[in-house]
This record gives sequence, C-alpha cells and structure tokens, in this order.
Amino acid sequence: MIKAERKIDMAVKAYLEVTMQIPAENRKAAAKVYSDYRKSFLETIPGAESKALLVRDEDVQVLHGFDSVEHAEDYLKSEMFTKHVFPGLKPTWTADPEVRIFSVVG
Repeated sequence: MIKAERKIDMAVKAYLEVTMQIPAENRKAAAKVYSDYRKSFLETIPGAESKALLVRDEDVQVLHGFDSVEHAEDYLKSEMFTKHVFPGLKPTWTADPEVRIFSVVG
C-alpha cells in the first residue's frame, strides 16, 4: 500500500491550491460541490492525479494534484471549473478565493 501511494505522489508535478473563506454554516454546501465533482474531475480532466478537501477553522482549501503546471492552468479555464465548480462554490464564500499553482521540485 505504501508503494502505491508513493507512486501516485510521484505522478504529481504540480498542485493547484484554492483557499476559500467559508463560514461554518456554508461548509456543508461547499463540501457537496467538492463531492459532486471529485470523481468526474479525476476521470475527465486531463492530467488530474488527486484532489483533497482540507478544512480548518480559518478557511477551506481544495488541493488538486496534476501531472503538469499546464494542466493545472488548463483546469482553471475548463467548462467544469468555470461553469459548475466556481459558480457552485461562489455563494458559500465571504471573500474571493486565493488561487495558487505550485510546481513540485525533486
């Protein structure tokens, strides 16, 4: 099992991090958007390797793993993101999200 996890991690060459200010009363709705699109993200978005929902008191993050920075950038322009995920999450925010793309080094 550990070998499989390491193999998956090695495929990730870039991370797209979306950090959102979502109050507690809106988090269930935000988690539903995450759950509704997670499987199709992993199955249909080019270069998608992983997706995780990270929650803490201060904010909520969705961490997307990709095989390249280019695929992470392309996802932000995709129909799934622009017409479904982004509009689905927007009513849950109290501020505009922070979006960052990181390259994996090493």
